[in-house]
Amino acid sequence: MTDRLSLKAAISAALLASLAGCSTTQNTPDIVQGWQPDTTYNITILHTNDNHGRFWHNKYGEYGMAARKTLIDNLRNEAEAKGSAVLLLSGGDINTGVPESDLQDAEPDFKGMTMIGYDAMALGNHEFDNPLDVLEKQMQWADFPMLSANIYDKATGERKYQAYQMFEKNGLRIAVIGLTTEDTAKIGNPEYIGELEFRDPKEEAKKLIAEIEKTEKPDMIIAATHMGHYEDGNRGINAPGDVALARYLGEGSLDMIVGGHSQEPVCMEGPNMYNTAFKPGDECKPDQQNGTWIVQAHEWGKYVGKADFEFRNGELNLVSYDLIPVNLKKKVKVNGEKKRVFIQNEIPKDKEIYDFLKPYQEKGQDQLNVKIAETNGKLEGDRNVVRFEQTNLGRLIAASHMDRAKADFAVMNSGGVRDSIEGGDVTYKDVLTVQPFGNMVTYTDMTGSEILDYLNVVATKPVDSGAYVQFYGISMTVSPDGVSDVVIGGEPLDTNKTYRFTVPSYNAAGGDGYPKISDHAGNVNTGFVDAEVLKDFLEKNSPIDVNKYAPKGEIVYK
Repeated sequence: MTDRLSLKAAISAALLASLAGCSTTQNTPDIVQGWQPDTTYNITILHTNDNHGRFWHNKYGEYGMAARKTLIDNLRNEAEAKGSAVLLLSGGDINTGVPESDLQDAEPDFKGMTMIGYDAMALGNHEFDNPLDVLEKQMQWADFPMLSANIYDKATGERKYQAYQMFEKNGLRIAVIGLTTEDTAKIGNPEYIGELEFRDPKEEAKKLIAEIEKTEKPDMIIAATHMGHYEDGNRGINAPGDVALARYLGEGSLDMIVGGHSQEPVCMEGPNMYNTAFKPGDECKPDQQNGTWIVQAHEWGKYVGKADFEFRNGELNLVSYDLIPVNLKKKVKVNGEKKRVFIQNEIPKDKEIYDFLKPYQEKGQDQLNVKIAETNGKLEGDRNVVRFEQTNLGRLIAASHMDRAKADFAVMNSGGVRDSIEGGDVTYKDVLTVQPFGNMVTYTDMTGSEILDYLNVVATKPVDSGAYVQFYGISMTVSPDGVSDVVIGGEPLDTNKTYRFTVPSYNAAGGDGYPKISDHAGNVNTGFVDAEVLKDFLEKNSPIDVNKYAPKGEIVYK
């Protein structure tokens, strides 16, 4: 039993003694608390996660920070009118996803969060998409702590970032600890995180909870995490997530986990069973594991999660939970025509934050919205497709790299394909949405024997992960044991011949668990940014026939 749970037991015993007629001055343990026995205290936890640059509403008027601020202000006012204290938390990944934000290092997002009044956030893996000095700058823009207890400085062996923050609310001492997925070491850009060590968040959480129970005496402990929620702990190749964390710790060691990373609404139909039929506006029951409530609010600020708790005599109980849509719409037929309508009443945009953010949205629009090409159909980059099969967009991106480097074939990680491009006119903004990370195109000259070893690793990466490879200029058969029947340039692979292939700098440096080849004698960083290479390729080859890049059975999986 933890110190905090022992404390609850001691207080309960003291209350029973008091009710039995014992003198409380003689028999109550010498415990100093900010709360009084037999008194109910209310606490409301609001939360979002995986903002990914969506400070502005989309073209349909959905989500956006201006409407989010109005909603959160209203929820705060309602809670405080009922005597409930409020904490607003984020599960991280503020960076990467929308060109207007990416081009400005997410300045509008972090400053917008400050205006909304966030209390703390977990550091997500995408907080490391840029050099560390960009993250340090973002920490200056934010007036709230950005937490992670499991990221260490390799040089000093000390924690690199703030591990936790204490809050005093309604006489309650609330500890918020931050945790970041171990997978950041694999999916973060190795060029930027080489000095960092991402330790097991479960072990670090256990160690930190023991520390703060002794030093801070919290009444409530919340973990703001960026680890992912996986149904019944079935995480596949991903690092352990929130369910594994809750099960690893002592029962009730964490009162709540405010999560992110897997980008889904955590709404359960039953024990360890997702409510797969959940729709915006439906009732949402969060997951509970080992005495810990686990919540997540999908992505992009589409929802604000709201958990209402009661604290009484050392015990905490969840009274209600809501996942509130932020101006989400649905398609309906009106007079025979499809139309998008608000699922719930429209939330007005807060004028102050709207006016503040508008210049950021307008900055660079002329450049972003310039037409650079046109296509005769959709270039497929949806996450649930491009991470499972070869697609025309994945192959087109690989072709653009191959063309620039005058290579024999190309390797492109599907995690670097962030969106689709719809048929019709293509803008620079479309390109930056698809390729937001600013990776460089690299090429490597290897012998056929070396390439075979390389393909045996990368071609067998599993589906449903960003490591899954999109190929161009090569054909092969892939089985769990490796590759065979490799053909490059229309000829079978010659183990003695030297070939050139491209791969993003992120993967060349070992990202996504690819073999590190950035130090290979034949590796060259071209210095060309992937989005610029794609833009130039589209311009040069417009109009684009999407069928030219459609897979035609070049990669056969067994």
